[in-house]
Amino acid sequence: MPVIRQADGRRTETPNAVMTTLASPTQGGAPWPVWRVDMEHGQSGPQHEMDAEQVLTVISGAATVEVGGSVTILEVGDTAVVAGGVLRRIAAADGERATMIVAGAPEARASLPDGTDRGVPPWTA
Repeated sequence: MPVIRQADGRRTETPNAVMTTLASPTQGGAPWPVWRVDMEHGQSGPQHEMDAEQVLTVISGAATVEVGGSVTILEVGDTAVVAGGVLRRIAAADGERATMIVAGAPEARASLPDGTDRGVPPWTA
């Protein structure tokens, strides 16, 4: 049974958030990636599309999730199932920090609205 210790979590910092890989195909041999997202007040990811479904659960704070032009506020314990192939943007809700656990398909690719292929995010590999 593979065990990934907290100290061994792979951490990726971007201007938008900090992603910590909890398990993935290359970290523990998990069949799908699971990662933690920490966003500070005012941080927002870019508008983008994933080619596969993702599931995210807020574990602290609150997050604003915009999917296909519809905006939803998620609070602690709320889970969103975000379909692949739709534009999305995730942000820390106004005045909040947000921490989420996210799971998605391995090898899912990100792209920008202009069609730029951003590839497989490093925290999901």
